[in-house]
Amino acid sequence: MSKRFGAGLGLGIVGTIVVAIAVWITVPYTGIYNVAASDQHADAVRWAFDTTMHRSVANRAGGADLPESFSRDLIVQGAQHYAETCAHCHGTPGGKPAEWSRGMRPEPPHLTDAATEWTPQQIHWIITNGIKMTGMPAFGPHHSSEEIVALTAFVTTLPGLTADDYATLTDGANGQATERP
Repeated sequence: MSKRFGAGLGLGIVGTIVVAIAVWITVPYTGIYNVAASDQHADAVRWAFDTTMHRSVANRAGGADLPESFSRDLIVQGAQHYAETCAHCHGTPGGKPAEWSRGMRPEPPHLTDAATEWTPQQIHWIITNGIKMTGMPAFGPHHSSEEIVALTAFVTTLPGLTADDYATLTDGANGQATERP
């Protein structure tokens, strides 16, 4: 009886693997999954991407040489860089992102809210390495470590900033890049 059970279990496992491989090959080759950015991801796909991203960042972040606290000068430097390179997609306190960024899938998060989900180490890793299949570029290859630390300092302080705080920090640096609500 146990030999039959073992053989049936083995056959079931092999059959499941064969079906999984067939599905894995069928989806890309048939093109049945709509990759158009104008179409929202299915809930299961969105969950899989989001969970993978959060776990991947959490596993890889760390080791960055960040100060224990961020100086105002560093935050101002990061705010000005954010206004020039990030506000188009992520918006600002009191300001919306550029309209074209709403067509990205997944939509870039509004960092005045989303930055609370990440530690400074994780924010630094994301800025440095980017996120595949999201439009978030890797700043590491094209920006100095000082610029990345400054951006990290600013993004970490973004939650809770008002539109006036942001205007003061950026001194109007490219503030016209975002739309007011």
